Amino acid sequence: MHRRPATEAEAAALSSAVRLRIIRLTYDRALTNQELAQRLGKDPATTLHHVRKLVATGFLEPQPARTGNRGAREIPYRSTGLSWKLAGDQSPYAREAGEAMIEAYLAEVAELEPGRLDQTRLVVRVNPGELNRRLRSLLDELATEPDDPEGERVAIYLAVYPGD
Repeated sequence: MHRRPATEAEAAALSSAVRLRIIRLTYDRALTNQELAQRLGKDPATTLHHVRKLVATGFLEPQPARTGNRGAREIPYRSTGLSWKLAGDQSPYAREAGEAMIEAYLAEVAELEPGRLDQTRLVVRVNPGELNRRLRSLLDELATEPDDPEGERVAIYLAVYPGD
């Protein structure tokens, strides 16, 4: 999969753990601002700020309005998948985006029931460029395959760093 460099606005949008979590939560189902606020433990006004930034930068798109429990008009939002099509390593926001990814991961893992996290740690001596190419190839393949209707929804966090 070919990735294009993120614009400055896109890179800035991805430098927030809350926005990264919103993108993940809306991956396969549309959620309203109220539902997102509830899931994130945030107030709706704060969540709406993040939702608007994600809509403005193309990471979320509004779905048709629906009527809520109390008859109010609600707009659900769904991820566009844009975040996977961008390369942000050279962005001035790269460090903030990396920190946001770690923060989002830790928040999501903290919400898991015991025994639901499958993780491993390994130190090996390899060519880092070749390792990254192979891992990226696998992730690109997974991202472009159609969803397995019988599969379980999983999130993947991967970090490769010097083992010194």
